[in-house]
Amino acid sequence: MCMRCFVALAGVDVSGTEIEISMLFADVRGSSKLARQLPVRDFTQLMNRFYTTATDVLIDGDAIIEKFVGDEVVGLFLPCMGQDHARRAVETADRLLRATGHGSTEGPWLTLGAGVHTGNAFVGLVGPRDSPSEFTALGESMNTAAHLASQAAGGEILVTVQAAAAAALPEEGLERRHLSLKGHPVDAVVLPIGSPTAAP
Repeated sequence: MCMRCFVALAGVDVSGTEIEISMLFADVRGSSKLARQLPVRDFTQLMNRFYTTATDVLIDGDAIIEKFVGDEVVGLFLPCMGQDHARRAVETADRLLRATGHGSTEGPWLTLGAGVHTGNAFVGLVGPRDSPSEFTALGESMNTAAHLASQAAGGEILVTVQAAAAAALPEEGLERRHLSLKGHPVDAVVLPIGSPTAAP
């Protein structure tokens, strides 16, 4: 989002709307242990490599990078970039894990887990009206995606049944998992890395 867009939207008092989007959360597994084991400079370089790789992969997948938070990246896939946003979120998650070495003979250079969810969220600008604001997504769907990613083991992509249906993933052949996310039951499928359901 360009700065001119932020200023223009604030000027006409448009803050956002509730729409269906797809969300990708991916975070590093064992980052605290890595921080203890590696010299500060080496750990910083490793995380910077992750940030750079994630930025390239998400932008290539037409995602809006909502934020980096510590060892986590959050990508938003909006219908304004095409109604196939769920499929793009799933494919981007697959590309991100493969870009960090998952599924390769050498193994990952950084272990990630990812979650993809499709649902309604507020998407728009938040912050003071008299200055450029932050573009973000808010709501229970974002919480679901965040909690989902936290349940994914290293090398796993968990996809809620809502996102799986929207992405037209096959109903057969994928492991199904019933999860309790902060006390809320959620059904998800586990997408193998490099699955034919994801982009090559």
